[in-house]
Amino acid sequence: MGESRQELLAWLNNLLQLNITKVEQCGTGAAICQVFDSIYLDIPMSRVKFNVNTEYAYLQNFKILQNCFTKHQIDRIVAVEQLIKCKMQDNLEFLQWTKRYWDQYYPGGDYDAVARRKASGAPPAAPAASQRSSGGARRGVTPTAGAARTRTPNMGGSSAALQQENASLKETVVGLERERDFYFNKLRDIELLIQQAIEADPELEKEEDGLLKHIQAILYSTEEGFEIPAEGEAGDDLETF
Repeated sequence: MGESRQELLAWLNNLLQLNITKVEQCGTGAAICQVFDSIYLDIPMSRVKFNVNTEYAYLQNFKILQNCFTKHQIDRIVAVEQLIKCKMQDNLEFLQWTKRYWDQYYPGGDYDAVARRKASGAPPAAPAASQRSSGGARRGVTPTAGAARTRTPNMGGSSAALQQENASLKETVVGLERERDFYFNKLRDIELLIQQAIEADPELEKEEDGLLKHIQAILYSTEEGFEIPAEGEAGDDLETF
């Protein structure tokens, strides 16, 4: 029988020094990514987003997780579409499997969760997790103060911090551009559906108070000061998925 929700959350918070209160919160993918980082230390934590609340952002986290599975040949199907809905049962089952995998492959030693996720904009360590229990992330060996499994760049502190901040900003810009294009494509699909409906029944366009007119009014409304770009400019740099 799998571990209970309370046991799983206690283990997860102890390992990652977080304050996750519900299994459903694992549907963002961020905490699961870091569990696998504690095993392999090769998850790009600067790209894992903790403080997000959109399914699009959750998808980006699970893409990172799937890349990890592919790299390490982990034979497990990740039901992303179900997990990002943040439903309890789906996430409980996946978390139980994740814990079993961690029990089998975690190499032991210290794992500095806060330092590893510092560049991701993640929350700081939870107060209750500052003192780890013996059943936490120390398993297999007795670590010493110098045995922490963190990796420190071999460069000046200020220069490293600037480079890290610059990389983080670039990742943020890329994410925003993808999110912009994602929603633009959805609006374009709606526009095409409206055009098809009007072509099939031209009378719809004459209904001034009809549903299609209201949708078009929303689609084509602009804010004060906004200028519609010249034809050909808007789609030049859109990324294709």
